[in-house]
Amino acid sequence: MIHQTPHAQGKVFLVGAGPGDPELLTLKAHRLLKQADLILHDDLVSSGVIALAGPRAIVVNVGKRCGIKKITQSEINALMVDAAREGKRVVRLKSGDPGVFGRLNEELAALHAAKIVSEVVPGVTAANAAAASVGVSLTDRDKSSRVVFVSGHQAGTKGAPNEPDWTSLAQSNSTIAVYMPGNGLRHLSRKLIAAGLAPETSAVVVAQASKPQQKQFWATVGTLSDLDSSASPSIVLIGRALDLAASRALLENLSGAELLDAFSNLQNARRIAS
Repeated sequence: MIHQTPHAQGKVFLVGAGPGDPELLTLKAHRLLKQADLILHDDLVSSGVIALAGPRAIVVNVGKRCGIKKITQSEINALMVDAAREGKRVVRLKSGDPGVFGRLNEELAALHAAKIVSEVVPGVTAANAAAASVGVSLTDRDKSSRVVFVSGHQAGTKGAPNEPDWTSLAQSNSTIAVYMPGNGLRHLSRKLIAAGLAPETSAVVVAQASKPQQKQFWATVGTLSDLDSSASPSIVLIGRALDLAASRALLENLSGAELLDAFSNLQNARRIAS
């Protein structure tokens, strides 16, 4: 009689894919993609990152865009659990960092309940990538002593149950990173000003951060509503730590005549001050 040895239980790695540029992956994430038997990835994970999968890996898109689901969260959980029980090495690949608006706790809870071994591998989150790409620091010793990550997914939705408490968040010494702003820029501008943030506070919308097609749109809190909010995925950075980069972007976009006017105004201001 032949006795079959049961498969050793596999393991699930919840891995941050970063913002899109494959070179921003951690070395560990890269190695795990090469070694995976099954990769379950979100919609926002770039094709360049997915292309790093090893030849034996089965790659499945389990993401959703604009609220349209290809698969439910419970089905994703079941795929991870079943594959691990078959002895497979599973990579659950999440855009950015898995712990930032990535429903990480729900998946960890499901794996823990099923007694599946898991490990979280962090990634570069969109706020860091966006800040780096436009040449700003999220903190500033003189202007910004804290950074706030907030989801704008509910922004502009009437009666949204998860509307952030903007009054507590909109402080002049903060840099605010608004993930998934969608078409809610007008709503966001109105809420921040009502919460006491100065309308002239610097802001930038960065779409497709770190990718070749990246675009950035500079504004102030008061003029955010004038921007085209159709670019996706995007993130909004707001705060005084952006002031220098905002001024630099403004100068780069001025014509020769406008630059002369700006220089003349600066000289006049210096004469008056002296």
